[in-house]
Amino acid sequence: MTGELKEQNNDTIFQDAIHALRRGDKVRAKELLTLLLKTDQNNAVYWIWLSAAMDSQKERIYCLQTALKLDPENGTAKRGLILLGALAPDQTIQPFPMNRPRIWEEKLLLAHEKPKERGIRVVLRNPILRLAALSVIGIGLCIGIYFGVILPRFATADLPPTNTPGPSPTFTATPTIFGATAIPTQVFAGPTPLSAFLAETYTPTPLYVNTPRSAAAIDQFRIAKEAYENGDWDGFIDNMLLLEPLEPESADIPYYIGEAYRFKGENNRAENYYNKAINIDPNFGPPYLGLARIELADNPNSRRVEEYFKEAIERDPNFGEVYLERARYLIDRGDIEDALEDLELAERILPGSPEVYLAYASAYLAQNDRKKALEFAQKAYAADILNMPTYKLLGDLYIDNEDYLNAAEALRLYTTYQPEDASGFGKLGQAYYYLGEYQNAINAITSGENLNRRGMLPYIGYRGLSHLALGEMEAAEDDLADAVDEEADNYDIRLGYAKALYGVGKFGSAFLQIEAVRALADTDEEKALELYWRAKIQEKREDIRDAIKSWQDLLKLDEDVMTPEMRQEAQARLNELVPPTITPTATRTPRGGASTSTPKPASATPKPGATPTRTPTPAKTPSATPTP
Repeated sequence: MTGELKEQNNDTIFQDAIHALRRGDKVRAKELLTLLLKTDQNNAVYWIWLSAAMDSQKERIYCLQTALKLDPENGTAKRGLILLGALAPDQTIQPFPMNRPRIWEEKLLLAHEKPKERGIRVVLRNPILRLAALSVIGIGLCIGIYFGVILPRFATADLPPTNTPGPSPTFTATPTIFGATAIPTQVFAGPTPLSAFLAETYTPTPLYVNTPRSAAAIDQFRIAKEAYENGDWDGFIDNMLLLEPLEPESADIPYYIGEAYRFKGENNRAENYYNKAINIDPNFGPPYLGLARIELADNPNSRRVEEYFKEAIERDPNFGEVYLERARYLIDRGDIEDALEDLELAERILPGSPEVYLAYASAYLAQNDRKKALEFAQKAYAADILNMPTYKLLGDLYIDNEDYLNAAEALRLYTTYQPEDASGFGKLGQAYYYLGEYQNAINAITSGENLNRRGMLPYIGYRGLSHLALGEMEAAEDDLADAVDEEADNYDIRLGYAKALYGVGKFGSAFLQIEAVRALADTDEEKALELYWRAKIQEKREDIRDAIKSWQDLLKLDEDVMTPEMRQEAQARLNELVPPTITPTATRTPRGGASTSTPKPASATPKPGATPTRTPTPAKTPSATPTP
């Protein structure tokens, strides 16, 4: 029964949202649809209607992509994404249905495109026929006048009484559709920033102090609060400065001005206003948290950080943000047990906070408990699907679990709305590489490199391996050379670098790299790849003895540690490098003591130093395992 009532209530709210959209009241529609999504985030219809309530393009695309993910066959979502340029046109997708004729199209038709008219209109447009018709009418009028007017004057017959005409009948006009006003069709609008239609939990936190304002300051504070919620820090500061003379004893005013300067990155000004708030009210706790955050940014190892945390908690034990911030500080220092205690306190004061769940996830990740870390990261996502740090952490955890599809999805959205974070692009490129989307991997890592070249060094290897997979050997050589300097003990990068050098014809350098790979190979699969490429490189260096030995060692390994193509190539190369010898047949020694000489073999085994006839190297080199 409760479920039915809830469903009926949702239907009522949904209808109200649609009516609000038709009235053009997007703000009300957005509010109602957001409320519905909090109860049912998997309803594709809600997401589609929410996209129509958005004012900017990015969010409209996000809403429609979410709807399409929930319902991959939803034609409305596909059509909307096509119109916004976020989805390639598809002939299988039917266009939006026409609910009314478009008269303006008829005006654009060329003469030969217009439908041919038929009937009396065509007849009347012919000048000859019009002249003939007028002539007939004229003759008819003349005959009528003659017989109806002139002849009766000379007649003696009695005229019958005539009827006096009365008033003409009148007709009451009935209402028609032409007088009706149609409800305007909602234009398919574009998105706003992703944070616009739900709480911005990942930027400014809600105003903690709710000080009653004086009558003269209420309107000014309302304007300032609106600027705060919109992230307009300059506007917020200007309005709060106007409030200062009206309430000179309110410590929260300089505190919030300090917060705005901190969000702007102007820590010196922020510190001045925090101290000003403390001077007004030394027992006001929040400014001490602000000072702790500034001290952390300037000098993470400063002892004053813990002192500021302690001062804030002593003055305001119910200030949940202090426990949360101190937990993050302790996690960075490796003090996980104390951090978890602070998080328990923060969770009691801030129940359901995605930031608390994120901190839990970071704590468990620091303990290498990836299962619990992923559990809390998913809780953070469920609490606020628009919290950007959640997507980055989920991407990291999915990569650790080798769930590259979900990792790419989370990081793709994160980099869309956090385009200044180079590491996000690097992780996205890593996920794309393991999915086999090599060009996307190259593009993502290049985007990150444009932001921070040095920060991309841990990911340059994935771009090099992607170039290698696409056959772009010179680009692969450049990237993998940098990657080897960064990760000298990485088997995949060393092997990839050897293959790239082989591809550009630098066989001596390739041999040096494959020598280093031999020491890094742990599994039989890795040994198989090392022997395979060593044999190919040594053939090019004309060290046939070592090439033969490498092919033979490869064939000694189990068949399941290499691909069938590798084994076939090894056998073919050995057949060419070491032709089979003819074994002489045994001869009977005749009786009587006569002896015969033992015949020599028909062909001698070639000397190891001889240069064999080489077969062309295949364009694609098989590998035993997917080579990153």
